Amino acid sequence: MQIVRTIVWVLLLVALLVFSAFNWKPVEVKIWEGLVLETKIPALVVISFLIGLVPMWMLHRANRFYMSRRIASLETAARSAAVTPVAPPAPVEEHGTDRTLAREHRPDHASERPNPLQADDR
Repeated sequence: MQIVRTIVWVLLLVALLVFSAFNWKPVEVKIWEGLVLETKIPALVVISFLIGLVPMWMLHRANRFYMSRRIASLETAARSAAVTPVAPPAPVEEHGTDRTLAREHRPDHASERPNPLQADDR
């Protein structure tokens, strides 16, 4: 992948050199009413290219930095979750031979549950 990038940049540089050789002419650029810049056409092309490239390149690098930090934090969380031991299940209370939970912890019948709509008769 690195070699492809290098080839693309070399081809871009060769194209810029060929363009510069055939268009080395002075031009006047009017910036404001009293300010005129006299420069060569290749300089305008390079400056325009950099004005478009640098902000997008900086945005790309910032996004890549943010994503690499996010991936690293998720990997750390996954690693710590994989290492943390799981607690064993709570022991079940046994009463008698049928091994049921105590009735005060889990009533089996709806009639044994208190009715919240029923008034106290005390």
